Amino acid sequence: MGFGQRSMEGVVSAHACRLCGTPLSHTFADLGSSPLANSYLEPEDLDRGETFLPLHAYVCEVCFLVQLPAVATPEAIFGDYAYFSSYSDSWLEHARRYVEAAVDRFALGSGSRVVEVASNDGYLLQYFQPFDVQVLGVEPAGNVAAVARERGIPTVSEFMGRDLGRRLAGEHGAADLVVGNNVLAHVPDLHDFVGGLRALLADDGVLTMEFPHLLRLIQERQFDTIYHEHYSYLSLVSVERLFGEHDLVLFDVEELPTHGGSLRVFASPTGTGRGRGERVVALREREEEAGLTQLETYRAFGESVRAVKRELLKFLIDAADQGASVVGYGAAAKGNTLLNYCGVRSDLVAYVVDRSPYKQGRFLPGTRIPIHDPERVRETRPDYVLILPWNLREEIAEQLSWIREWGGRFVVPIPSVAVLA
Repeated sequence: MGFGQRSMEGVVSAHACRLCGTPLSHTFADLGSSPLANSYLEPEDLDRGETFLPLHAYVCEVCFLVQLPAVATPEAIFGDYAYFSSYSDSWLEHARRYVEAAVDRFALGSGSRVVEVASNDGYLLQYFQPFDVQVLGVEPAGNVAAVARERGIPTVSEFMGRDLGRRLAGEHGAADLVVGNNVLAHVPDLHDFVGGLRALLADDGVLTMEFPHLLRLIQERQFDTIYHEHYSYLSLVSVERLFGEHDLVLFDVEELPTHGGSLRVFASPTGTGRGRGERVVALREREEEAGLTQLETYRAFGESVRAVKRELLKFLIDAADQGASVVGYGAAAKGNTLLNYCGVRSDLVAYVVDRSPYKQGRFLPGTRIPIHDPERVRETRPDYVLILPWNLREEIAEQLSWIREWGGRFVVPIPSVAVLA
């Protein structure tokens, strides 16, 4: 088999860990096969087949990095991208607060240079501009980068790596602050990427990276965050090792509520006087106490995944048997993983709605469930709205609070199926 071979001892894979090079042989979560999570279909695509790729996450027995083998290239995933950050009000507020804190903490102002990698539509960099900070976005998705440029955010449409990092530092000057939100998990070559960040960063500069925390993924059964564009699933244990190999020291870490629980790490080149911070030491100890340096912790995760599938299918089948209607909110990548793994189709979830005009009128990959404007919910008055981006449940429940006018109720699938009061 091209992807690997299965034997009595378990999975034997020809793939090697992207962090330390160890051959991968231990399964974390096998979700079968799924299409690319953001490969939304046009109506004319419904008469054609789709490409389904293995969605099988492994854990490295040496460095404990959880990862997907790169069965899809970044160009295939990010060349034309359907995710625009500015359609989430809570994410915009998160970005604004980060900028204000960074400006104050690192004394950024006129003459300072800030570069964001995976800058999307300029959602974050726009908040630096009132402080007269020089900004530059790096966004490989051409359609998204074009939106950022229209908003006045200079943006380079390339993938970050050592060559680009050196070139940008030469053309624009080394960056005082390099930002990366939810991008570290998206790169197949971690060493080239982090090497590029280091080449771009000034010798006394600061690098901040945000990423979903593997510990929260395990504890709260967030398997739906596993999809092909997420090549890696990150803990402090693995990130500290990765950064250390590129002359970067973690001097602080913050735990954030975003994306179901994320980390924001702060790093600087060695020699700046910023040492390994107390919060870094404390979180590393917590991860070890939680078993993130023990293989058995990872091997046990598969049953959690199967339990969520059984719970969701039971709820949807019971609702259908009772004549209740269910629709989805959010044509999100995590929802596509969940629905495809569980085998859900439009007989159980009639349609989904999304605020992004880019997705409306299209269909979810694999499940082929239609995507509509949120007003469709008001028109059809469903009994249940299944919130697929469950990490935004408060924001979504507030936006659609009017479904209670007819007795409609919200449902979240993770960490367990729950009907919200």
